[in-house]
Amino acid sequence: MLRLFHIVLAGLMMAAASLPAAAQKHGGVLTLPHVDTPPSPSIHEEGTASVVTPFMPLFNNLVLFDQHIAQNRFDTIVPELATAWKWTEDGTTLTFTLHPGVTWHDGKPFTAADVKCTWDMVSGLVPGKIRRSPRQAWFINLKEISVNGDHEVSFHLKQPQPSLIAMLATGWSPVYPCHVPSATMRTKPIGTGPFRFVEYRLNESMRVQRNPNYWKPGLPYLDGIEYQIVPNRATRMLAFTAGKFDMTYPTDVTVPLMRDVRSQNPDAQCVMRTSNVSTNLIINRDAPPFNNLEIRRALVLTLDRKAFIDIQTEGTAVQAGTMLPPPAGVWGMPPEEMRKMFGYDPDIEKQRAAARAIMKSLGYGPDNLLRTKVFTRNTNSFRDPALILSDQLKTIWFETEVEAVETPIYYNRVFKKDYSIGLNLTGASLDDPDQQYLENYACGSLRNYTNYCNADLEKDISRQSMEMDFTKRRAIVWEIERKLAEDVARPIIFHGVAGACWHPYVKNVTIMVNSVYNGWRWEDIWMDK
Repeated sequence: MLRLFHIVLAGLMMAAASLPAAAQKHGGVLTLPHVDTPPSPSIHEEGTASVVTPFMPLFNNLVLFDQHIAQNRFDTIVPELATAWKWTEDGTTLTFTLHPGVTWHDGKPFTAADVKCTWDMVSGLVPGKIRRSPRQAWFINLKEISVNGDHEVSFHLKQPQPSLIAMLATGWSPVYPCHVPSATMRTKPIGTGPFRFVEYRLNESMRVQRNPNYWKPGLPYLDGIEYQIVPNRATRMLAFTAGKFDMTYPTDVTVPLMRDVRSQNPDAQCVMRTSNVSTNLIINRDAPPFNNLEIRRALVLTLDRKAFIDIQTEGTAVQAGTMLPPPAGVWGMPPEEMRKMFGYDPDIEKQRAAARAIMKSLGYGPDNLLRTKVFTRNTNSFRDPALILSDQLKTIWFETEVEAVETPIYYNRVFKKDYSIGLNLTGASLDDPDQQYLENYACGSLRNYTNYCNADLEKDISRQSMEMDFTKRRAIVWEIERKLAEDVARPIIFHGVAGACWHPYVKNVTIMVNSVYNGWRWEDIWMDK
């Protein structure tokens, strides 16, 4: 972990060195590769960085994490469509004063009604307005939203929840227009942001162009941004080093690939950082034979996390529970506490012996293999660890094949629980337990991919959410971590690292170190060429 911390620091120093020393220039189209075809451009209806990365520039939030501070924290939240905000003394009402004179891309005025419509829809307070809401569980504590004229809106909560302001600051929380149907937002989205939607060509490209009527004077600097969909990572890297692209996809560069990029483009600006994206095992607990807790435990006991980390990241990724551990994270367990959790014993052979004993008791063995598929998404970051998982499962008498499907199919099947076991990546939108637990482990959450539900845990999640004292809240979080491991809720294999590179003429780039979702507004990036 210390090694990774130094890698991150070095990357941030390099990024800081790339900040503009001369006057900003207007013009130019920033070109990047994209790893796959996004399910749709509608941020509020999707659950992958493939959507939020290219389409975040179309929108604005009420508040936003400062786009040039690499670590997202409460003290880096700045105004955007809101000019100010305040809590009531009891912590149950958050009121925003809104920026006047803002217009949507179609020229209609932005008002408080748009904010109310957005979160009525996203939270499910007004059902039927959206096809699905992957982050509905974030706002389960939301009682109602009220407006006072065109420029004031209040969020009323059932109980105090300090993390609400941080959830509203993520890339997943843009304000949508009241007057535009959700079906249109899936094909030709309209925002208030620095760029306007131009086109989305299935399996080919996505383009946005400068919003000439942007409410922030002088911005954006770029004329547009273009993503070209290039499924093969080697092809993407070769195209970048050859100068076809101005920047890599922001989470695409692995540790060995970064060495290759720097050897071929010594002037390239690169950052390797923790991503707050966990590689994890998802298990359909409703599908036989995996509805048996013992067989789910056998799956966990066979995991050699260190092997995953060494193969995937040359030892730079981090073993952890659901929360990102220190020094990059705030809430995660240190190694000495983590090793006490179920399935985290560093003695892998001891664990696998226990796993085989479970399998034998259930009738499996060398002459009776458990045959199944390891379901995953057809991108390198999913497919590569799925192959490692498939190989490790052989040690406890599984016979598996990897079933890799394209992104739109993958998420549709996961949402419908149409899989048995899968290799998944889960990105944390911010380093806060509320987001992690409410989205991924709360009963009924759309992104609770395994249908895990524990009533006692729900009480603990609520208890930590209201706790203002950091030490007390962290102690509750660690209790939750132990329960999630014991229940085999969604076994975490490791928290990964990810790199990005750009040519030196691309200026004012900041890559976030604890989220892959919140840093893509790109209104003040410019190019000196």
